[in-house]
Amino acid sequence: MPYIVPVPDELSKPFWDAVQEKRLIVQHCVACNSLQYPPRPRCLDCNAEAMDWKDVSGKGHILTCGVLEDSHLPVRAADQPLNLAVVTLDDDPRINYYANLPGTPPFQVTVGAAVEVTFEECPDGSLIHDWRVI
Repeated sequence: MPYIVPVPDELSKPFWDAVQEKRLIVQHCVACNSLQYPPRPRCLDCNAEAMDWKDVSGKGHILTCGVLEDSHLPVRAADQPLNLAVVTLDDDPRINYYANLPGTPPFQVTVGAAVEVTFEECPDGSLIHDWRVI
């Protein structure tokens, strides 16, 4: 399956650097100890600017899912129908990721199913994170 290669900016660069090392990290607020993803300049809970990064387990569950059957993205057209799922992270259920669930046939995804992060290679050799049902 072809992947769209992300272009990190200054804020997301630590996240994508960790993905290249096959690690999953999220922002951590030094002031109130909350976690957040995607990265932002300030904490969503307390508005503090003192943010660092924390490794997380890479385990989660399917929060909701659907199947894409008519994408207008040429790079994904050959893969349709294609799973689209929202994964909630076990480390903090407020953190959600989008997933395609490679290896899981469309229409066979169950809400609540356990998943774990996986790292897939992009056409340029870089890695991108996705999720697989366990």
